[in-house]
Amino acid sequence: MFKNQLLGLSSNSHLISKNIFRNLATVADKPVVLKTFKIYRWSPDTPQIKPQLKTYQIDLNQCGPMILDALLKIKNEQDATLTFRRSCREGICGSCAMNIEGRNTLACLCRINKDPKKETKIYPLPHMFVVRDLVPDLTHFYKQYKSIQPYLQKKKEIPEDGKENLQSISDRKKLDGLYECILCACCSTSCPSYWWNQQEYLGPAVLMQAYRWLIDSRDEATLVRKQMLQNSMSLYRCHTILNCTRTCPKGLNPGKAIAEIKKTLSFD
Repeated sequence: MFKNQLLGLSSNSHLISKNIFRNLATVADKPVVLKTFKIYRWSPDTPQIKPQLKTYQIDLNQCGPMILDALLKIKNEQDATLTFRRSCREGICGSCAMNIEGRNTLACLCRINKDPKKETKIYPLPHMFVVRDLVPDLTHFYKQYKSIQPYLQKKKEIPEDGKENLQSISDRKKLDGLYECILCACCSTSCPSYWWNQQEYLGPAVLMQAYRWLIDSRDEATLVRKQMLQNSMSLYRCHTILNCTRTCPKGLNPGKAIAEIKKTLSFD
């Protein structure tokens, strides 16, 4: 019996190897399809050199389907100095947010335009200080996120009965479409109000998270949260043009969340 199992494993290994070589041969036989990418390059090590678009070409038949695949291929095979953020490759971490063909999105979720005649231009997120190449400085963005106190606040940390903070199904459902935000900053950096007023205006991403905590039935700091937003700049610079909603790579609606905050505050 053991001998038969070994023979079976050997047979399966032979088939797997055969399929791998067949697939490699198929890829090798495909014609070369060169795609041109123009990528924003700037280095703080050479500040005297102005930012520029550098041109790269890759064979689409030797590359994965997403923009992040192309960036990794360029970095691994053509230019090791190309700098960008990435992590999960699954649209969860928000690290690879950048401006691709004029739209803020995630490189790992954005498919490559297969038309070899059309160039693909890639920039860092707009109206942000650039650390290097496609890496924006998100320090201020995260400080704003911290300012809204994005955590559950209770008068007593431990309930009297010693149990967890329970929540009804209907109250939990109110958080859908809010908690999924991955703080990639695509929406905030697509907002003209945030471009011009980001020192004081919190922006779509942070305001959506502020609303997420405002409507959480378990939170007991609602009054303080509202008072933080009751000024002319933190919230009311939003003019509802909905760039944020159109560009969100997770399909969320920051514009609606901001409108709901305004509605909530108007009744106080």
